[in-house]
Parts: sequence; structure tokens; C-alpha cells
Amino acid sequence: MFKFIIIAVVLFILYKLLINDRRKQQDSRLKENEKLAASGIMVKDPVCGTYVDKKSDVRVKNKDEVHYFCSYDCRDKYLKRLKSFETSKAE
Repeated sequence: MFKFIIIAVVLFILYKLLINDRRKQQDSRLKENEKLAASGIMVKDPVCGTYVDKKSDVRVKNKDEVHYFCSYDCRDKYLKRLKSFETSKAE
């Protein structure tokens, strides 16, 4: 019984260490993306919030603004939202 408790505690500690490490990696990736966004190399997808390279082929020009997307799905969602906004604005 005592061995089981020791093993459970050790496994719990290892689990917490791995989760903390993964969280630190995510935070560092987010900070790196924010630095790239601040420098103008990457921009934020207006639909899902993913950072996308400005060289992306998936983009839409709306008046004077160019919006970059991570996928065609996000682009289609944006266009659908834009179309519904324009129709509601016209009425």
C-alpha cells in the first residue's frame, strides 16, 4: 500500500512538471508570435486569432485593408460575416 502511494505521488509530480513545461512552451511561442506581429512580419487572423505570415496566399482586400487568413475556412467565415454585415447595413 505504501509503495502505491509513493508511486502515485511521483507520477503526480511528473505530470505537474510536464504540464508546466508545456505551458511555458506555449507562452514562449505566443510571445515570439507577438514580437513578429509587432515587427510586421506576421499578422493576426481576424477570425480565429492565429498569427499568419504576411506572405500568406489566403487574403482578402476590403477597401483599403488587406486581411490575411490561416485557412480558406477562416477566409470564407470572414466573407460570410462581411456580407451579412453589409446587407444588414443596407437595410
